[in-house]
Amino acid sequence: MFEQAVFPVQNEQGYKEMTSRIEAALAPNRADLFLGSVAGKKLRVRQFEEVLTKGLLGKDSAELYKSLPTSDQALVREHYLARIEKVPVELRQRFLKVYAYY
Repeated sequence: MFEQAVFPVQNEQGYKEMTSRIEAALAPNRADLFLGSVAGKKLRVRQFEEVLTKGLLGKDSAELYKSLPTSDQALVREHYLARIEKVPVELRQRFLKVYAYY
């Protein structure tokens, strides 16, 4: 049976800041605004680095992300990708283009 390896967070403060920004952007009362911004920039929601570069998670999020060690970057990216899959189905259907794989 597959068991995912657990990596310890090296930069706890940076990791918590990034995950709190992700949680704030995808909070139930703000997820539609975030997805609308993603759509407005003609991005796909799974394009994490592009979402960061465009400042959709905060102006300095890209710099903060780049300052993290590679293993913390991977954990943040995984957190983001897992979190976007927890967006309610109604919103995912409304923003189908940003969730599409094509």
